[in-house]
Amino acid sequence: MKRLLLWLLPIALLAAACTPASRDSATAGKPSCCATNPQPPAAFTDQSLYQLDSTWTNDAGQAVQLGALQGRVQVVALFFTSCTYACPIILHDLRRIEAALPEAVRTNTSFTLITLDPERDTSPALHAYRQAHRLPLDRWTLLQGGADDTLELAALLGVKFKREASGQFAHSNLITLLSAEGEILHQLIGLNQEVAEAVKRITSAAQTTSKPRIVNE
Repeated sequence: MKRLLLWLLPIALLAAACTPASRDSATAGKPSCCATNPQPPAAFTDQSLYQLDSTWTNDAGQAVQLGALQGRVQVVALFFTSCTYACPIILHDLRRIEAALPEAVRTNTSFTLITLDPERDTSPALHAYRQAHRLPLDRWTLLQGGADDTLELAALLGVKFKREASGQFAHSNLITLLSAEGEILHQLIGLNQEVAEAVKRITSAAQTTSKPRIVNE
């Protein structure tokens, strides 16, 4: 774990200072967070976020570790459900990416939203958000975790956030593409950005990833 943090934290600091638009680096079925490879998973690399041993809770109230996301390309964003400006646009951008993917690639791609506000975004709140926005269970995962775990993951992704007196959060607007092994492939910085490069990266990564099976009940 220390090797992972030492490798990724400089990237997180660099991301916070970046200003370009991007940089390298309803509901049926079962939760996409529970998709795994048919074969036993290989050990995660030093660059994989899936090495984190934190435990999260999905909108069904199930305990999940980030390693359960392995096996599919993941499109990840941090948000909070009561956000009235940036987060709705982030969700729209995620859906633009989803809609632009070829159908065969879309089946090997999942979208993960992780709340910055675990105090208020409980599992029922996240589930209500899923229903309100008609986010399919087979491709969309909604997670909440402890405050320290959220802060750690945000730092590793390069997301800065701060709770304001109003109860709202000021935060970086960042979408991250993770490989099937949990390594950062690409990041999209800002709102309403062009998604063609993200779609290209996802398509390339998904073509080398066999479709996972769903194992969670």
